[in-house]
Amino acid sequence: MPRPRRSLGARALAIGAVIAAGLASRGIEAIATGPLGKYPGDALWALMVFLGLGLLARTASTLRLGAAAFAIAALVETSQLWHPAWLDAIRATTLGHLVLGSWFAPGDFVAYAIGVALGVGSELVLARGRTTPPTRRSTLDSEP
Repeated sequence: MPRPRRSLGARALAIGAVIAAGLASRGIEAIATGPLGKYPGDALWALMVFLGLGLLARTASTLRLGAAAFAIAALVETSQLWHPAWLDAIRATTLGHLVLGSWFAPGDFVAYAIGVALGVGSELVLARGRTTPPTRRSTLDSEP
């Protein structure tokens, strides 16, 4: 299977846009208190994890990155069941809350799956024709 070629600049811009959209989704009262509540922000958080992993592992397969991003999101969500004082102190900061969350919510797993699926699907669509195909030997290269 061909490996995607991920542009650092484009990926960094996408991460910035996703972070801005995620913060806006929490700051705009109509979105945050609407029928979807905090879930758009959760989906965007998982998408940002997917994009960030793509910066770190530029040649990894898209599906592998998607699986890793979902695993990280699930691990962070599950860690919200644990409340030692030192971890709650980190979560009480703005950055700590944005990265680690605060309280476990099973519905967040659906939002994470949607966010990761958006990232995987977008990368697969955008990467068509822009991948480095595996090298194949032509019949002229083969020995008789």
